[in-house]
Amino acid sequence: MTENPYRTHICTEIGDALLDQQVRVAGWVENIRDHGGVLFVDLRDHYGVVQVVVYDEQMLQDVNRECAVSITGTVVKRSADTYNDKIATGTVEIKASSLTVLGKCPSNLPFEVATSPEVKEDVRLKYRFLDLRNKKVHQNIVLRSQVISFLRQKMTEMGFLEMQTPILSASSPEGARDYLIPSRKHHGMFYALPQAPQIFKQLLMVSGFDKYFQVAPCFRDEDARADRSPGEFYQLDFEMAFATQEDVFAVAEEVLYETFSKFSNKKVSPAPFRKIPYSECMLKYGTDKPDLRNPLEIIDISDMFVETDFAPFRGKTVRAINVPGCASQSKSFFENMLKFATGIGMKGLGYVKVTDEMTFLGPIDKFLSDDQRQELIRRAGLQPGCVLYFIADSKELAPKLAGQIRTEVANRLGLIKNDSFELCFVVDFPMYDQDEETGATIFTHNPFSMPQGGLEALNTKDPLDILAYQYDIVCNGVELSSGAVRNHDLDTMVKAFAIAGYTEEDLQTKFSSLYNAFKYGAPPHAGMAPGIDRMLMLLTDEDNIREVIAFPMNSNAQDLLVGSPCPVTEQQLREVHIKIR
Repeated sequence: MTENPYRTHICTEIGDALLDQQVRVAGWVENIRDHGGVLFVDLRDHYGVVQVVVYDEQMLQDVNRECAVSITGTVVKRSADTYNDKIATGTVEIKASSLTVLGKCPSNLPFEVATSPEVKEDVRLKYRFLDLRNKKVHQNIVLRSQVISFLRQKMTEMGFLEMQTPILSASSPEGARDYLIPSRKHHGMFYALPQAPQIFKQLLMVSGFDKYFQVAPCFRDEDARADRSPGEFYQLDFEMAFATQEDVFAVAEEVLYETFSKFSNKKVSPAPFRKIPYSECMLKYGTDKPDLRNPLEIIDISDMFVETDFAPFRGKTVRAINVPGCASQSKSFFENMLKFATGIGMKGLGYVKVTDEMTFLGPIDKFLSDDQRQELIRRAGLQPGCVLYFIADSKELAPKLAGQIRTEVANRLGLIKNDSFELCFVVDFPMYDQDEETGATIFTHNPFSMPQGGLEALNTKDPLDILAYQYDIVCNGVELSSGAVRNHDLDTMVKAFAIAGYTEEDLQTKFSSLYNAFKYGAPPHAGMAPGIDRMLMLLTDEDNIREVIAFPMNSNAQDLLVGSPCPVTEQQLREVHIKIR
C-alpha cells in the first residue's frame, strides 16, 4: 500500500514508543509560541494535540493559526519540567524537519476557536466549520455519533429491524405545521416532509413486520426553543406488533437506562421507571414534564378556601408548596421570588413562615383561622423553619403557575440534584379536551391512540372522562418521547374521530392509508420515539439543543452557513407551478 503523503501517525499516537523515530503528522495549527528563536506549535487533529518544536523560523513564514499543515520530524523526549499532563502526548514533542501548508488560513479569524462557545450564536453558526473545531463542540458531535451507533446496535440485538420510511409524504391535518414541497409533475399538488414516520411505522405493523426501528428525521415548521430545533430533529422511532403498553415500557427502560449509564457518570434511575398518571403529575408537579430531582411537591388546598374573607383565594384553585428550611432566607430572597411570580403573570405570591413554636408569620397569616392553620400543618407536613407558598388562579392556570414556582424556588435554593438522571413515564393522558375558544371536543394527544375501554368507553362515557393508552417518557424535566398503544380497530377509530368532529369520509380522505389498511387484519401494535437530540442535550449538560447538532438552524429558522432559506429563480418557480404573491 502506498504511504499516506500527509501523515504516518495521528497526533495521539505520538508517545514514548516512537522516541528517536521520524514521523509525519497532519492537522490544524492551534497555537504558535515564540520562545526566543525557538518556536512551539500546538498541532491539533480530530484525536488530540501534539507539540512540535521548530528551530527554523522560515518554516512558519506563511503559517497562521488554523492553517492545515503536514509536519515531518523526529520524536524527542521533553525535559521533565515541561511535561504537560493535560494532553495525552505531554511527555514528548516532535522536532520538525519540514512543514507543508495544506490549507491556508487568514490571520484575522472571526473568533478564537478555543473560546467559540462564548461568541454570539449567529457568528458561530455562520462559521460553523471553525466552531466545530472547538474541543467541547467537536466532542459533542463525536458523542452524537457514538450514541446513535449504540442505539442501532442495541435495537438490533433486541430483535428490531431497522427500516426506512419515505421523506416525501402527504400533508396531515394533525400536529404541527408541515413543510410543503410543490410537485412538478402534478400541477397544484404538494408533497409534505413527514412530521414523524407515524403512519408508515403503523403500516409496517399491518404489513406483518414484528418489530421496527429507525433513526428517523422529523420535519416540523415550529418556532425554536432551547430544547427544540426548528426544521428537523431526530428520533429513535420504534413500533411493535401484538404489543401492550408494558411491552413498550420494557424496551424503553432497557434502551434508555443502558444509554444514559454508558455515556454518563451520573446515577440513572433503574428500571422499572416510575409511572405517574397525568392528573397526579399536574397536581404534584404542575407540569406533565416533571423534574423528579426536585424534592418539592405541590398540594391542592382549594377546598379550604371555597368561602373565605380573603378575596384572592375565594372560589379559586389554590395550590401550596412546602419549602423546608426556607424561613431563614433573606428579605431579598422573598422579594425576588415575588418579582419572578409577577413576571410569569401572577398577581402576587402569598406565603407564611413557620416558627419554632409552629406559629405562622407572613402576609397571609391574618386571613387564616386556627382550624385552617392546623389543617395546613397536617396536609403540607409543615415543620419549624418551613415556608408555605400559596398560588391561586383559575383551574387551568393555577397548576402551571405552581409548577413554575416549584421549579424556581428549588433552583434558587440549590435543591436540584445535578448528579442524576431521573426518568419516569407519564401515563393515562386524557383522550379529549375542550377547545377554550370554540368549546368543541378535540384530541389532546395522538389521535390514533387506543382509548382505555375501547369502543364501549367511547359509546358510554363523557368524552372528557375518557383516558387513552398514551404515555410520555420524561428525564429531568425534559420530555424525551411520546408514544401510545395504537387504535387498530376501524370501528373504534371511526367513533373516536367522530367525537372530535371528523366524519368517516374525513378519515377516508385525510387518513386513507390507515383507513384502508385497518380493513385487512391489523394487529394490535404500540410504540414510542425518544428524541435523540434531547437525549444528547442531557448527556452533555448543554442548555441549548443546537450545541449537539452539527449544522443547526438558528433560532429564526435560518441556516447561516449555507444561506437557507434562499430565493430561487423564476424558471424554478414556473417548473413547479408556483407564483409568489
